[in-house]
Amino acid sequence: MKKPFLGQPQPMLTVMVQDAEPNGVIRKIRNGLDQGAEAFGITVQYLKPEYQTHEIYRALLDETKDKPSYVTNYRTQNNTEKTDEELAQGLLELADMGYTLIDVMGDLYCKHDEELTDDPEAICKQKELIRVLHDKGAEVLMSSHLYKFAPAERVLEIALEQKRRGADVIKIVTGADTMEQQLENLRITHLLKEELGAPFLFLSVGAECDVHRKLGMRLGCCMSLSTQEHDIYSTPSQPLLTVMKSLRNDINL
Repeated sequence: MKKPFLGQPQPMLTVMVQDAEPNGVIRKIRNGLDQGAEAFGITVQYLKPEYQTHEIYRALLDETKDKPSYVTNYRTQNNTEKTDEELAQGLLELADMGYTLIDVMGDLYCKHDEELTDDPEAICKQKELIRVLHDKGAEVLMSSHLYKFAPAERVLEIALEQKRRGADVIKIVTGADTMEQQLENLRITHLLKEELGAPFLFLSVGAECDVHRKLGMRLGCCMSLSTQEHDIYSTPSQPLLTVMKSLRNDINL
């Protein structure tokens, strides 16, 4: 029985696993287990289309052993030809297999620049999808990737709206191109902890995101997203698992 993401006593050390080939994913999962990973993020969209099958998804899930599994099925990488309805159906199938935490894009069913649709019909469809995912026993994360700096008021507004739609975990990715923006993102992380009343993951990208990425879990984020290694598939801004493990367990702030 896999542990849930929700209700854990400390932020989970989650390793994002990205590769075009199943063997690459499996190797990274096994290396992550050896390095102390507590959960895995399987990014389905990176797999070549011929590997996006029930059998492959099951094999990858089995490799994670008893660790919680966070799964994304974004409209990027090898999913650009899929409709949002096909992506949603894929999420339902992944939930049926036993993946723990299902990522629903905040603009699923109606694309939006800040990845949080304001289309009423799309919002209703998102709520229904989340309801069905919950009925299947899955936890739900909603994600909004802005990839640009956003003031505290806007970040909190997005977070509260994701929560209103039924998400269990709130995920927002903004940006930081200056140290001033990075320091503000650290403050916003603490603000979310004080004001949101829900588990969240607040991240940033850009020239000045390293400190925010590494310290977010010490300021309220419910997990850290790391990589087992840096290669052509990994997200450059994600720190190594070994670094995040040390920051959480060995350094008192």
